[in-house]
Amino acid sequence: MKYNTKILSTENVLLKNIGIIDPLKIEEYVAKGGYKSLAKALKMDRKEIIDTVSDSGLRGRGGANFPTGRKWLFTYNAKADQKYLICNADEGEPGTIKDRILMEGDPQQLIEGMIIAAYAIGASKGFIYVRGEYRESIKTLRTAIAQAVEKGYLGNKILGSDFSFDLSVAEGGGAYVCGEETALIDSIEGKRGEPRLKPPYPPVEGLFQKPTIVNNVETLVNIPHILEKGAEWFRNIGASCSPGTKLFMLSGDINEPGIVETPLNISFTEVIEKFGKGVKDGEIKFAQIGGSSGNIFTPDMLGKVWTYERCCEFKVSYGTGSIFVCNDSRNVVDHILTVAEFFEHESCGKCTPCREGTHRVREILEKFAYGEGTVSDLELLKDLCLVMKKSPICGLGQACINPVLDAIEHYKSEILAN
Repeated sequence: MKYNTKILSTENVLLKNIGIIDPLKIEEYVAKGGYKSLAKALKMDRKEIIDTVSDSGLRGRGGANFPTGRKWLFTYNAKADQKYLICNADEGEPGTIKDRILMEGDPQQLIEGMIIAAYAIGASKGFIYVRGEYRESIKTLRTAIAQAVEKGYLGNKILGSDFSFDLSVAEGGGAYVCGEETALIDSIEGKRGEPRLKPPYPPVEGLFQKPTIVNNVETLVNIPHILEKGAEWFRNIGASCSPGTKLFMLSGDINEPGIVETPLNISFTEVIEKFGKGVKDGEIKFAQIGGSSGNIFTPDMLGKVWTYERCCEFKVSYGTGSIFVCNDSRNVVDHILTVAEFFEHESCGKCTPCREGTHRVREILEKFAYGEGTVSDLELLKDLCLVMKKSPICGLGQACINPVLDAIEHYKSEILAN
């Protein structure tokens, strides 16, 4: 691989082949047990596969955390002459490259997961929608797809069965908003990537108005392991209410940046100390979890175990799984202003609350950065963010204000004193 990202964990499931096998040689993946799960799946009833995934408790690893089996069931039950499966590999969230590592280090794992998913829901065509800047990922995936076709794992009558599945790579145009599934779908259709009003939802009416499942890379690479070892095996990993492992990217003011795979029964403080070797140059001030739209976690919050249920209860999220650590030398206003500038640039402009809101948030934060902000400015900023949390039509506008609201809640005095 061309990048320099260190794998910090040792008890890995999804990362176990990274750096061990040659990602451009399908034979090495097969020698490690690859495609055994596909052979098993093709002998199973489609509904049985979906039930297994549901029983495992697997949730989407792209940020929404929706139960994967339940999502598949919508498309499985939909009546249509064509169904699609899309892998969301856009990964435009700053600080997040876990999907890139999976695609470039073990692409056949993703392809096998997609074939099994497609068989389960009855899809005959699939796309891997890859961020346009990920040139190495695109090249690696296209090579891996060609090898899978050549070996009979992909294409017509897979492994001698009646099931056929065509898979190709779709290149993104560099828009952050295309991480939202309906904007991604519009992009594949050749349109400008903008989110659609919902309902209808993609599992019932998605790509070309046909039933479509959109899953994240990390979600799909779990599928071969669940099929191989069973739902109970997956449920026994980590917290019973949030089973399985999760990938986290450690960056920022940390001694050992890199990627971690860990069960969800560990606090972020433990992740930072155990795998990242602690905070660099000072004490921890806060960490932003899940990318630029992720929540700001204070030191006491980082010390708690955050299951999916706990995240839901406190209205926070793992997001994309990045952990950006900030030491006590960081200025919270500078941090959230940088975030606001990013989202002002990335807003697609389709809806007024996001188009105008991101602009106004940035303007108000600039006043505080220049030492000109007032208490009334801060109250206006909070009111604006609360409106944006409810009114935009997609997650960009709804979530981009998370760090701003968190900063106001936890660092109000510092913002006013800036």
